[in-house]
Amino acid sequence: MDSIIQNIAIYALPVIFAITLHEAAHGYVAKHFGDLTAYTQGRVSLNPIRHIDPVGTILLPLLTLLLGGILFGWAKPVPVNFAALRRPKQDMLWVALAGPGANLFMALLWALVIKLGFSFPQNDLARPMVLMGAAGININVILMVLNLLPLPPLDGGRIAASLLPHRMAHTFSKIEPYGFMILLFLLVTGVLGAIIGPFIEITKQMIIWFFGLES
Repeated sequence: MDSIIQNIAIYALPVIFAITLHEAAHGYVAKHFGDLTAYTQGRVSLNPIRHIDPVGTILLPLLTLLLGGILFGWAKPVPVNFAALRRPKQDMLWVALAGPGANLFMALLWALVIKLGFSFPQNDLARPMVLMGAAGININVILMVLNLLPLPPLDGGRIAASLLPHRMAHTFSKIEPYGFMILLFLLVTGVLGAIIGPFIEITKQMIIWFFGLES
């Protein structure tokens, strides 16, 4: 029981920040390219309450943390009116990339937290910083790699649609109503882990190597 409570305490902040900043980044970049939908709804915000989905941000990550497997979750999607973007097809690419980009940035920040924790190993804060930093790298890399899957409505699906020719992009976008069901099926059957697991591990190892965190 103590280990469960400890895991929840360690992962709580990294999970909330990872999901919140991912969504806020979409809204900020959409605003930059001309769509004020998220901005007018107060979603271009670092306030987690504006982005938290009770099931996707709290319940599901908690269950996957307790039961094992890939840490999985989501926030309330930031509304984006792609037609309001100055160049809808081209700008969609940058709006979609903003979320995974935010997760990569946060993974690097959490690596710095670990580095800082290593710098004073006798301090009482050192171990919590290292553990929370590791959790931050883990959840952000998972969310980044997961969202880069070329499956609508994931960010990777939006990226693929922005790069495909118009006719192919239109056909590809018809998958979107079924995308979430496909994703859940892949998760339950273990196929999702087999697909993204190697990319997650490679990315984490690259961050560990870059920051010299092998010790």
